[in-house]
Amino acid sequence: MNSVGTGITAQALEACLRERLAAGPVEVLDESAAHLGHAGQDGTGVGTHFRVRIASPMFAGKGKVACHRLVYDALRDYIQRERGIHALAIELL
Repeated sequence: MNSVGTGITAQALEACLRERLAAGPVEVLDESAAHLGHAGQDGTGVGTHFRVRIASPMFAGKGKVACHRLVYDALRDYIQRERGIHALAIELL
């Protein structure tokens, strides 16, 4: 297991979502510790599994799948890293 971790924080993801989606309210929770021993977990208990609760004016008139795509696109840099986000749960507000 990798003890270095991803370096990804809930605060960084929240700032990214606020900037790219004009999001507000937005809450990002790092749930990695609850997934220790599961696939995608690097053994540090941080930076791999996140839950996002989000509202954005960019979601107006779009369906759930389209809104989720916007969130994934906004966080693409964090997801596509070699040691990036493994799991992302999205709750639309």
